[in-house]
Amino acid sequence: MDLTAKHQPTIDRAIKAIHERTFFAQYPEHPSPKIYGEEADKAGREKFQAQVGKKFEELLQAPTDVWLGDEESPYLQEKLNIKYPAYSANNLVSKADEAFHQWRKVAPAERAAILVESLERVKARFFEIAYATMHTTGQGYMMAFQASGPHAADRALEAIAMGYEELTRFPEKVVWDKPMGKYNLVLNKAWRAIPKGVGLVIGCSTFPTWNSVPGMYASLVTGNPVIIKPHPGAILPIAIFVAELQKLLKEQGLNPNICQLGVDSFSQMITKELAEDPRVKLIDYTGNSGFGSYLEGLNNKVVFTEKTGVNAAIIDSVVDIDKVIGNLAFSLSLYSGQMCTAPQNFYIPASGIKTPDGVVSFDEFAQKFADNIKGLVENPKAGPFVLGAIQNKNTCTRVDEAAHTQGKVWLSSGEIENPMFKNARTATPVVLEINAQNKEGFSRELFGPIALLIKTNDTSQSVALAKEMALAHGAISCGAYTTDAATKELIADEMSLAATPVSFNLTGGIYVNQHAAFSDFHVTGGNPAGNASFTNPEYVIKRFTWVGFREPA
Repeated sequence: MDLTAKHQPTIDRAIKAIHERTFFAQYPEHPSPKIYGEEADKAGREKFQAQVGKKFEELLQAPTDVWLGDEESPYLQEKLNIKYPAYSANNLVSKADEAFHQWRKVAPAERAAILVESLERVKARFFEIAYATMHTTGQGYMMAFQASGPHAADRALEAIAMGYEELTRFPEKVVWDKPMGKYNLVLNKAWRAIPKGVGLVIGCSTFPTWNSVPGMYASLVTGNPVIIKPHPGAILPIAIFVAELQKLLKEQGLNPNICQLGVDSFSQMITKELAEDPRVKLIDYTGNSGFGSYLEGLNNKVVFTEKTGVNAAIIDSVVDIDKVIGNLAFSLSLYSGQMCTAPQNFYIPASGIKTPDGVVSFDEFAQKFADNIKGLVENPKAGPFVLGAIQNKNTCTRVDEAAHTQGKVWLSSGEIENPMFKNARTATPVVLEINAQNKEGFSRELFGPIALLIKTNDTSQSVALAKEMALAHGAISCGAYTTDAATKELIADEMSLAATPVSFNLTGGIYVNQHAAFSDFHVTGGNPAGNASFTNPEYVIKRFTWVGFREPA
């Protein structure tokens, strides 16, 4: 099979989409998941269920006597007891270093085509990945399907396309002819894009594929072998990606260790040992700021991070207060606030919010907001599926602590029953009022379903505080509501200086949490929430080096 001929049109279309920034989805989820087959859902669920309690034996890595697996289902609150082959950090890096010299010599077009083919094979397993994601992260079914399947594959394709374009931006060789008067100086010049070396991708517990595949495929397309080090609590979704790629690499006569899965356990983690190995040159990381900052401080590494942030919603004036509140309530409740883009700090003027029907006071907004959330989470047809389950027990503790330390409680957190999973670990949003003078109370990320309603002097102070928090502590998203053109420009200008994208006046079926491949840059890399962006040119060009050669013609 000529994979280059098969997939070059897809790569070219993806590059075109990157430039146009309009809607494009190679792997759509609409009009319904059934576009991937009437029986695909059932087959995926059965395959996931068949894997529970067994060894994951699809990987083409060296035989080992060590098998690990700490995954627990937030819906069942039971261990999945899936075991994965485990290796020492030195073993993984050595195998990757050996594979490097084969992979770096594969032409960019061939590498890109192989990687796209791997996505096509993963496509047949989207539903299996969805159930694996549900039962490791706690995401609701639809989010688990979309985020870990189609949306993750689109983000991977975006990285492949961006990398391929940068690798082919310049000619491989030219005849350089410089007129010198009576003669010409003629040189043959050639250039090679030289990969940096072994890459390490450190996964997170809440989005094990969506946050991992951009770095994985960006390193691979630029010629670097990668070790995928998943979070011990969420391994299976990304293990399926790795297994499909390894099988394809072997078919193509290539070393499967070009991409390895490096699992560990909560009791004996190998992340630092991998990161500090001098042979590891590239690191991609999603997670807390403390560990991310440690990685950024390592010498002789190129590090791409997405860390924590303090996301804002600035509310000045609206056309329809009920639609605005509905949108914000859903944004906060979606996956129980366990998204890096979820809003946390809601800035509201003490004088209230201007509407065509008059001013809505701070207290009126707070009560409407609390009532809307309460109505959503208590709706048996919506609440359990929007909230999903809590991935980490510590999030429940954080919600309880916030309710006792922040300020007036407008809505208390509680548990709801999931009709499909009676033991699901749940926590509904808590809504708290806090004074703008109490900066210490809202100047850090409170990961989970926690909303802080901050009473400000006016919208100018709201903007100033949102900007200050983003500059000091990072922000990945910002929602803003205003009907005034001058205020809109103020918000856009000030938040852009804090490298924070703004979503204005969202009221319909799109939320501040959502970022689309080929159009939205996820994280800007310009504030403490992270130093990299999915996916801009810098995300790929730092993974290789141009080296030139010349000689007289």
